Amino acid sequence: MSRPKAWVCAPGVRRIPNLAAFLPDHELVPAPRADVAAVIGWGLKPSGALGRRWATKRGLPFTALEDGFLRSVGLGETGATSLGIVVDDLGVYYDATRPSRLEDLIRTAPDWCDAALAGRARALLDRLVETGLSKTNLGAPVDPALIEDRPRVLVVDQTWGDASIRHGLATEQTFAEMLAGVRAAHPDAQILVKRHPAVAAGKKRGCIPAEALTGVTLIDTDVAPASLLSEVQAVHVVTSGLGFEALWRGLPVTCWGAPFYAGWGLTQDRVTVERRGQPRTIEQLAAAALIRYARYVDPVTGRAIEVEQAVERLVVLRDRARRLSGLHACVGFAPAKRPPVRRLLNSPLGQVRYFGSTVAARSAAEVENGRVVAWASRAGEGVADIMAGSSAPLIRMEDGFIRSRGLGSDFFGALSVALDDQGVYYDPSAPSRLETLLATHPFPDDIKARARRLRERIVSAGLSKYNLPPAETGPAWSADRRRILIVGQVENDQSILKGCADIRTNSTLVQAVRAEHPDAFLIFKTHPDVVAGNRPGRLDDSARALVDAQADDLDIVQALDASDALATLTSLSGFEALLRGKPVMTWGRPFYAGWGLTEDRLDFPRRGRTLELDSLVAAALLLYPVYVAPNGFPCEAEDLVEALIAARDAPPPAAPRGQVQRWWKGVRASLDRTPPPAY
Repeated sequence: MSRPKAWVCAPGVRRIPNLAAFLPDHELVPAPRADVAAVIGWGLKPSGALGRRWATKRGLPFTALEDGFLRSVGLGETGATSLGIVVDDLGVYYDATRPSRLEDLIRTAPDWCDAALAGRARALLDRLVETGLSKTNLGAPVDPALIEDRPRVLVVDQTWGDASIRHGLATEQTFAEMLAGVRAAHPDAQILVKRHPAVAAGKKRGCIPAEALTGVTLIDTDVAPASLLSEVQAVHVVTSGLGFEALWRGLPVTCWGAPFYAGWGLTQDRVTVERRGQPRTIEQLAAAALIRYARYVDPVTGRAIEVEQAVERLVVLRDRARRLSGLHACVGFAPAKRPPVRRLLNSPLGQVRYFGSTVAARSAAEVENGRVVAWASRAGEGVADIMAGSSAPLIRMEDGFIRSRGLGSDFFGALSVALDDQGVYYDPSAPSRLETLLATHPFPDDIKARARRLRERIVSAGLSKYNLPPAETGPAWSADRRRILIVGQVENDQSILKGCADIRTNSTLVQAVRAEHPDAFLIFKTHPDVVAGNRPGRLDDSARALVDAQADDLDIVQALDASDALATLTSLSGFEALLRGKPVMTWGRPFYAGWGLTEDRLDFPRRGRTLELDSLVAAALLLYPVYVAPNGFPCEAEDLVEALIAARDAPPPAAPRGQVQRWWKGVRASLDRTPPPAY
């Protein structure tokens, strides 16, 4: 059935990511036309004036959009992608001069907010307080040195000209009156004045004049509201949404204007709105504003979600933004790696710059309190020596264990990487961040359960590191003998050079496996990079004679499923075999060995903790790497898994043939100037 058409009357609104998912009830069109049934614009902005007049003239409804109360990680003024907007067909929530859909929801809350929904709202508020989420979620903790040992009152400034001030029955002069009133009412208190984040970022001007700020503590940086609210005993606002967040925490709030949450018995009000006055609980208010009124869309999937899902997405985006904050001074990256690396390191609190030398990268990182990032295999080429003694940490980067839909040697960009401030996971000669996680992390039940679900999904979907197209038919190997899959590797791979002893070639590995298992059915699978002709690792004639079958034409998952056990030097295929419950024999020191899950031919002096499989999965796939979805947006392991599953219905990516074509694809990749999506 066709949907009614709605004219989105402002170009800026049409550019909102995932707008159609926020507004599924209408077919959105970019221009007025005869069959338009509604007009959509942004709040009370002048950009929507033409659309409002057009709608009024034709007797059509006008629907106003605004940022939701749980919006993003970053400011809208800087382009941060919104997870939440509000849709109002009656008015605008901050316009107290007339009813809005939100006001109507609050007024009628006893009719629709039953005990179950109130309980859901209470759980939501508890989670918001626990996580410290707010509207934009980039603020830093408040500086403890600013907090004095006496009663503290928070006064909230806003941006000059904010529509919510005038439509909230106040003026810019109200802010000076508010500050004077707080001084008079709390003569012995420390008064903290918080500027709006956009003012702190230099994007806008505040309302409280500078001359009125004597004798107060000015918070003019972007401070996390949760951190600040935890330090005060009372809050004064004009119409700021921070008053709503203070109510989440049970703080007394005085409103000098008429925000949507005033007039319901939850605040001390200096302005009266005659339409209001009925007492409402904070649960009813939250159910109206956060559950019923606002709409949420996941920026990774582009699909509508519930508020609880939006909260968890905001938490992981905020934590990732903090993890990747500051300067990443990158050195030694081939041109083809730079665009995907820029997406993987994308953070609204950070920046990525490439340098031609380690010395230049070190200097910039030291001056700007950043870190030097080097591709792990190149970090030994003098990088570590140059970084010795530096105040800037050295971060080694390597592909993650769920990487892409194609080979790195064919210039398919990575969708996950490991960032290691201690070493690198494939070098057992020194600890790595992954080894430290495996050795010390407590692995509570919730993360093991998450890891188990992820493992089961990977196995059931048949995913692997590169996710190459499978063969049309599987093997018909005899089941009369034990089938041992021997996984070949690139023989100049760093994991072999650093993680093996006497046996360090594919041919000697085959000989060792045959010596231990003379009656087994041995299958050898050449590494895809070797098959593609990009790297060395072919078997010699004597080793080839010991093998019963070749699996070069099979996807690794097909080969594992048709085998009883796996033998390897250090290949990641051993980890993939463990995911599938297969016995794994190692002749080197891969990251997954030495924890009681594999049959190991070498010792592991630093390892010895016995781990459950799901603890290994949690460290390797959930805690260690960072991920981006194919659309470039930051994501979690589960998101990438689902995206790779969905992509299997699309034609497989075509790998370039020959050195020249691979070189040219790398050149084209280096010319990619598409900025990562803002979040």
